[in-house]
Amino acid sequence: MTDAARALPESIDATVDLLAEADYVSDRSMATVAYLSMKMGRPIFLEGEAGVGKTEISKVLSQTLGLPLVRLQCYEGLDTASAVYEWNYARQMLEIRLAEAAGETDREKLAKGIFTEEFLIRRPLMQALEGEPGRAPVLLIDELDRTDEPFEAYLLEVLSDFQITIPEIGTVKAAEPPIVVITSNRTREIHDALKRRCLYHWVGYPTAERELEILRRKAPGAPERLTREIVGFIQELRNADLFKLPGVAETIDWTRALTELDVVALDADTVNNTLGVILKYQDDIAKMQGSEASRIIQQVRAEAAAAAG
Repeated sequence: MTDAARALPESIDATVDLLAEADYVSDRSMATVAYLSMKMGRPIFLEGEAGVGKTEISKVLSQTLGLPLVRLQCYEGLDTASAVYEWNYARQMLEIRLAEAAGETDREKLAKGIFTEEFLIRRPLMQALEGEPGRAPVLLIDELDRTDEPFEAYLLEVLSDFQITIPEIGTVKAAEPPIVVITSNRTREIHDALKRRCLYHWVGYPTAERELEILRRKAPGAPERLTREIVGFIQELRNADLFKLPGVAETIDWTRALTELDVVALDADTVNNTLGVILKYQDDIAKMQGSEASRIIQQVRAEAAAAAG
C-alpha cells in the first residue's frame, strides 16, 4: 500500500462514521475507546466472547485510515523469535565461511560483522515499531490469552515505551507509535500490569437493533423478513444454557447460508438442518433441535406480529 494515510478522526462522532464506512456498526462506547486510543496513543485492550467483532476493529481501522495491518496471532509457546526478531543463522554461517575462505581469521571481527541489521529477520512486533515514515501501522495482537505469562511480561516494554531491546544492536524505538489493538477471549486472566497500559473495553453481544443493522450491511441480499427472524432467533438463543453462544460472526454466516438456500422465512426443518452454522457443539445442537427450535420460531413470529400491530 503506497497511498497516503488518512488523518485520524477528530471526534467520537467522526470515529463512529469512520467505522461505519467499512460497515462496522459500533456502539458509542466502542467508538469512544477507539477515538481515545488514537488520540492518546494508548493500546486498546478488547475482551469478549469469540465472534463478537474484536479482531474486526483492527482490520476496519487499517482499511479506513489507509494504514498497513501487522498481525501477531498468539498461541501457546509464542516466543521472541516468532514475535519480535531472530537472527538469520543460515546467512550468518555462510558469511563466516566466505570470510574464512577469504583468509579472515579475526574471530571478534567476524562476530561483530554478522550481528548487524542486515542479518536480522523482523517479526510482527519489530515490523510494527519500525513502520513507515508518516504511516505507522495498525498492530493487532490477537488472542493474547493464548500465550504464556513470560511473553505477556515481555510486552510491557513494547507497550510502555514502544521499543524493544536487541542485545547485539541496542534499542529499536518507534518514531511514531502504531495503533495497537489487543484482543482476548478470556481463557485466562491477563495481568493487571499489562491492562494498566491499555484502554479497556468489553465487547459484548449486540442489541437486536444493532445486530439487525449489522446484517443489513454484511448480508444485504437477505430478505428483510428473514433478517428480522434470524436476529430474533439468535437473540433468544443467547438466553439459552449453551456451551458456546453464537456470536455476530455466526449470525452473519447463517444469514448468508440461508440466503444461498433461497429461504425467505424461518421454518423448523430449515433451522434444524442448519444449526451447525451457528452452534459448534453437538450437545448444543441436540438441545436446540426439534421442539425447542419450533418454540423459538413461534415466539419470534408472535413478537414480530405484536410489534407490527
